[in-house]
Amino acid sequence: MDWIKRTITAHLLNTMKAFPAVLVTGPRQVGKSSLLQKVAAEYTYVTFDNPLLLQQAKEDPELFLMNHHEPVIFDEIQYVPELFPYLKMRIDRMRFDALDSQHPPQCLFLLSGSQAYHLMENVSESLAGRLAILPLQGISFRERTQVTCSLPFVPTEAYLTVRKTENVDSSDIWTIIHGGSMPLLVSSAVDWETFYASYVATYIERDVHQIVKVTDKGDFTRFMIAVAARSGELVNYDNIAKDAGVSATTAKRWIQVLETSGLVMMLYPYHNNHLKRMIKTPKLYFMDTGLMAWLTRWVSPETIQHGAKAGQFFETWVVTEIYKSFLNAGKTGSHLYYYRDADQREIDLVLETGRVIHPIEIKMTAKPHKKMGQAFHLLAPIAQAGDLEVGDGAVINQYPQVILLDQHLRGIPAGYV
Repeated sequence: MDWIKRTITAHLLNTMKAFPAVLVTGPRQVGKSSLLQKVAAEYTYVTFDNPLLLQQAKEDPELFLMNHHEPVIFDEIQYVPELFPYLKMRIDRMRFDALDSQHPPQCLFLLSGSQAYHLMENVSESLAGRLAILPLQGISFRERTQVTCSLPFVPTEAYLTVRKTENVDSSDIWTIIHGGSMPLLVSSAVDWETFYASYVATYIERDVHQIVKVTDKGDFTRFMIAVAARSGELVNYDNIAKDAGVSATTAKRWIQVLETSGLVMMLYPYHNNHLKRMIKTPKLYFMDTGLMAWLTRWVSPETIQHGAKAGQFFETWVVTEIYKSFLNAGKTGSHLYYYRDADQREIDLVLETGRVIHPIEIKMTAKPHKKMGQAFHLLAPIAQAGDLEVGDGAVINQYPQVILLDQHLRGIPAGYV
């Protein structure tokens, strides 16, 4: 298995200089503990997958920390909420000692966990102001192709000038989409079918069951299939519930589980005082297209590429790659939106950076044209009101070169994300 350098590494190292504790969170199997061990080889590594260590930490947290001196990596920290108050005390003690000795503070604890809901609950109570939280997702296209550019995607000339100096070839995009972004699949010859079957079983047994106490694993699997089939669509809890055989209330609660686990992202509608007739329902995207394909039984790259859901897979891949570009640069994904009004006029993606918004359409075609951006003018009222500026727009597509389609509108290959 080959090591794939993670783009977030530089941001992680900088964060370690500023915070006494750093938590890397994200879905199961995206490489959280591997990243921490690679970046901080000098730290002691402790995993709470070890039942003996888990028992010791839960029964006597103070003694446990005495036996595991800082700096230390605690993997799967969500299993030991009892440790958080003791980590706080260790951090506060270190800060006072650093002040007395006039030495810079240290990063004592590197933490990883795959259940964001429970982690955030304990962090807010015990480590607020002492802990930096870095979300990690699966292998990005840039990481897969060894691209060093860590800028978040923005469809500007400045970004494109930097990005084009490295690999932008996405000719194997359907293989990438089908294969998914899990590090083990990307870097080794593990069987695709076996991996995802085991992944879903483990996820339901270990993560989901702890949060919502699912009594029938088949119910949650059917629910995941129903959600995966709707990636890129407006969330409709009633339709998902009907397909999964559960109530709409249960479907809503379970989608929150998928979101807090990092398996799906919610893209919220762009809202502004000058956009009165907006659709308010979020859109949902599966973060890993390989898992999405396994759940919905698209068994090969060719079946996806030539199937009825090709556009859905392509859009999901592009949106999640853009989202990962922001996370890996140390930015939040909270400034990514979509636009849709009551007349069904839609813009696939709206990026807000500073005081500028960038409209983006995502088309599977290799023949982009300016009419694909015809809805972009709907954002003009914002600029006219003086609140924001509408910047360069883009049609992300499969044509291999960047082309100018109109003033402030470019066709941008998918490989540039």
